[in-house]
Amino acid sequence: MIDRPYEMCTRCVMDTSAPDISFDEAGICNYCTDFLEHSGYILHEDPEIKEARLQSFVAKVKASGKGKSYDCVVGVSGGVDSSWVLVKAVELGLRPLAVHMDNGWNSELAQNNIANLVRGLELDLYTHVIDWEEYRSLMQAFFDADVVDIELLYDNAMLAVNFQQAAKFGSNFILSGSNKTSEGMTMPRSWHAFKFDQKNIKEIARRFGRIKLKSFPSVGTFDRVYYELIRRISWDPFLDYLGYNKFDAMSTLARDYGYQPYPYKHYESIFTRFYQGYILPQKFGIDKRRIHFSTLILAGQMERQAALDDLVTIPYQDAQALQEDTQYFLKKMQWSNMDFDGYVSRPRREHEEYGSEEGFYKYMKKAYALRPKGFFRP
Repeated sequence: MIDRPYEMCTRCVMDTSAPDISFDEAGICNYCTDFLEHSGYILHEDPEIKEARLQSFVAKVKASGKGKSYDCVVGVSGGVDSSWVLVKAVELGLRPLAVHMDNGWNSELAQNNIANLVRGLELDLYTHVIDWEEYRSLMQAFFDADVVDIELLYDNAMLAVNFQQAAKFGSNFILSGSNKTSEGMTMPRSWHAFKFDQKNIKEIARRFGRIKLKSFPSVGTFDRVYYELIRRISWDPFLDYLGYNKFDAMSTLARDYGYQPYPYKHYESIFTRFYQGYILPQKFGIDKRRIHFSTLILAGQMERQAALDDLVTIPYQDAQALQEDTQYFLKKMQWSNMDFDGYVSRPRREHEEYGSEEGFYKYMKKAYALRPKGFFRP
């Protein structure tokens, strides 16, 4: 990696910790520019047009779900985005199946949030529980590999479980909590891995422990082709159809469903908050608050100065909470302090060193874009 002088965007809070960042004459970064170019239409969409898009989409989901147990699937983590999707889907007359993927790291707060929500909305909840020893072994393999995206395991399994449940019940729509307002800025490529990389998961599991996937659900390129093109299941960023304000949604959830918020995005999982709050900054020099805050700044939901003030603190509620999570992590992973120090001090290695199907996925995507007109249409 080429050394360069430190610089931070003058409009958001992205900085040179993202290796591919660039700045214009005014000091505005390419992440800002790309975000507004590709997502500005969502942020500033005419309310009447947005409402028309919403009603059209809801009508399509309802029509596809006639005669079925559920007309859509909503993956829930206990976080505000997915919780709000579930609430708004029910308010709009949809019949979602709530789906949760339990990898053994749920916080008690997340479990309570999910339970209160599905009970209050009178919904069915399907929870897929991964065998803890299998998941711990997979995590250990990823730690031994020194790759950046340990959360590839959870994210890939979550995608697989939602696809599986949608296929089981014949639902053509998975309503996602992903949205332009709170997470629309492109994640730096060096900060994460390709989320459908089943090959990468299996190769790391094989190389660092000869682990075979049993209770762990996974999804790769061929699976995605099957679910999306053959079964006609689509992932839809449902919140982009709404005038979504993260903080207003949080207040309503707290008032109506006893929802308790987390200090930062995705902190409903004990591991995720330890990974984002300590492992990423300490081992990889990555603070994901920068991209989360930057998106909110550009969406007009956070003041830049408030983000700057927060960034001078540790990515944790306080030092005591960090200490408690550190000890919990060490005990659950069966690590000593020496094990952990050794892991943090080792250099990073790239996911691609262990095999990846990202190149194949890009090839398939390009081939699909060049398909004859009408090919793969229902």
